Amino acid sequence: MNHIIQTSDLTMRFRGCDALRGVTLNVDEGTVFALLGENGAGKTTLIRILTGFQMPTSGTCRVMNLDPAKDALEIRRRAGYVSDAPALYDWMGVGEIGWFAGTLYDKHFLPRYQESIRRYEIPEDRKIRHLSKGQRAKVALSLSLAHDPELLILDEPTSGLDPKVRRDFLESMIDRAASGRTVFLSSHQMAEVERVADVIAILHDGIVRVCEPLDTLKDSVIEVAVSLEDPLVVLPALPEPAEVLGEASYGRQRSMVIRHYDSGMHDLLASRVGVTGVSERTLSLEEIFIAFTGKSPPREAIDRAEAAVEIEGGVV
Repeated sequence: MNHIIQTSDLTMRFRGCDALRGVTLNVDEGTVFALLGENGAGKTTLIRILTGFQMPTSGTCRVMNLDPAKDALEIRRRAGYVSDAPALYDWMGVGEIGWFAGTLYDKHFLPRYQESIRRYEIPEDRKIRHLSKGQRAKVALSLSLAHDPELLILDEPTSGLDPKVRRDFLESMIDRAASGRTVFLSSHQMAEVERVADVIAILHDGIVRVCEPLDTLKDSVIEVAVSLEDPLVVLPALPEPAEVLGEASYGRQRSMVIRHYDSGMHDLLASRVGVTGVSERTLSLEEIFIAFTGKSPPREAIDRAEAAVEIEGGVV
């Protein structure tokens, strides 16, 4: 499969801040690729580099086999882009801005834009300045999709949209990927991402912590709850390739989020002197994200673990 986006060891340094620290990513054609990260993780900086608005400090990247440093205008012509706060000409009407943008593309742009605006029920004669935040987002989405881009880059695109429109829009991203188009999505809405993404990358403190197909990622990370006779019981170190992403203790309960856990490790923990029960639970994408960004399992996770151990007959 061809890569529509390739980055290699990208770094971006600002005064007093390393926004990106060696980011390497490959985005395949015909996929919905989701980039997750906290505020300040470097997501928007990466998008600005991909679209040629920001030159990296070091490293290389190619978008649609073009160099953003040299071919920024061609990339912007062939790609669609929507930010969480789209910049639109407030003095224009909804119809006018479609006509204006249409002069930059082929004859199919304006009819597609007008159809999208009608579907969103936005009057063409209304001024941009009089639109709500959600309506502005719909206009921006319509403009970004009207030229049927081979790559659609979305930075928090559903901000301000009502739940129904948000759901319909995200489902349309699956259809785009099925037709061979590519969607590069940056979002904080974990439940939405989990429903539509093919591949997940988690960016934390300027570093890509993980980049895997969603199903592979969810299968490889699990929460393990261990019930102990005494809180001071020391658990054995897990063999490679296991990686403990987060750990928390509450009394005689210990919870660990572990990557690459297997049944042999279950037996290793269960056979430890002082261990009275071991249970496992699959995690949601949001819980996996929290684990990779360096936070301990929440108290609720321990409560669920205690309940699971009680059901299995363990001592709590």
